[in-house]
Amino acid sequence: MLADPAGAMEVACGPQGAVKGLSAGKGYVDVSTVDDETSKAIAEAVRKTGAEFLEAPVSGSKKPAVDGTLIFLTAGDKPLFERASPMLDVMGKSKFYLGEVGNGAAMKLVVNMVMGSMMASFSEGLLLGAKTGLDPKTIIEVIGQGAISAPMFAMKGPSMVEGQYPTAFPLKHQQKDLRLAVELADKVGQPTPIAAAVNDLYAQAKSNGLGDEDFSAIIEALKVNVNA
Repeated sequence: MLADPAGAMEVACGPQGAVKGLSAGKGYVDVSTVDDETSKAIAEAVRKTGAEFLEAPVSGSKKPAVDGTLIFLTAGDKPLFERASPMLDVMGKSKFYLGEVGNGAAMKLVVNMVMGSMMASFSEGLLLGAKTGLDPKTIIEVIGQGAISAPMFAMKGPSMVEGQYPTAFPLKHQQKDLRLAVELADKVGQPTPIAAAVNDLYAQAKSNGLGDEDFSAIIEALKVNVNA
């Protein structure tokens, strides 16, 4: 599980890459979050050795990893999916086989695009409510009882109100995934104006030194905008 496409390519295909030790009967499961082209390039290099390839990015961060409740979004060689499934089941609560290589990467980018946009909108709501005199803790409670209730809001909201952002998923990785999602959308011709705007906001937050904070620290970038 690597942080970005460059890392995934280096570990798989670099001078000391895993492909040098692969051969028929072996398999390579990449749990990194990368773009579809990177995943396809790694798959090609792995398959040239006679080995099988499975991309398996996950939905979930630190606590789900510790608890063994990740969601695996897999694609690639079905026999390797079946061989790897017992190990994935130890680390995750569910797994999806999505077909051809690239589909797992695309699914993960869709999920994280939605997640990043939700967090930015949630942050705007908390700040708007506070500006009008509403108690942010009550805002979180009201949201939690309605149709837009989400575990992420209940988990992240209280610490956000306190200005604390214990890192489970670094903001710099959320921005990377938004960027990759917007690039994928451009490639397939799907407009994503909301995601593009949110990506710019996360990029600004990263440039303001928040990259290593949890992605919920995006609220700090919005505070800067308001104060400016």
